[in-house]
Amino acid sequence: MDNNFYENGLKFECRRCSYCCGNGPGFVYLSKVDLERFCSHFEMEPVAFVEKYCRWADYYEGKKVLALIETKKLECVLWNNGCTAYEGRPIQCRTWPFWDWMVKEKSAWDECARDCPGMNNGPVHLMEEIEKAAKEYKENIPLDYEQWQAEYL
Repeated sequence: MDNNFYENGLKFECRRCSYCCGNGPGFVYLSKVDLERFCSHFEMEPVAFVEKYCRWADYYEGKKVLALIETKKLECVLWNNGCTAYEGRPIQCRTWPFWDWMVKEKSAWDECARDCPGMNNGPVHLMEEIEKAAKEYKENIPLDYEQWQAEYL
C-alpha cells in the first residue's frame, strides 16, 4: 500500500448520516465470523438469521455468497434511524472507511470522502489502526453457499 498520504493518520468519525447504510443498492457481504457475531447479538440460530435478514448474492467466479438484504428504500435491513445491530455489525461495516482499496491512494480516499461527512472529520486514526482495518477488511471472505450447506445445513 502507498501509505504516504496517511502516514500521520486520517480523521474519521461516523456522523450517523446513514449514507453508507442506505443511499442506493449495495452489498454487505457476510463472512462466517460476521454471521456468528450477528447470531450472538440477536440470539438467533444461523438458519433463522439467514432466512430473516439475508440473501445469496452473485460474487466472483460464479459463486453465491451471503449478504444482508435491503429494504424497498435500498436501506440495509438492519437500519432503523441507526444501526439496530451496531455492536454486532459485520467487519465490512466495522472497518469503514479504512478498506484496503480506499486507503491505497489518496484519490480513492478523497473520492469516497465526498459522500461521507465523517471522513476527514473527527479524531485522527493512526497508520497502525488504518492498516489493521484494511487488512481485516481484505481478509474477510464472504461465506459462500457451498460452505453454508456444509457447515449449517
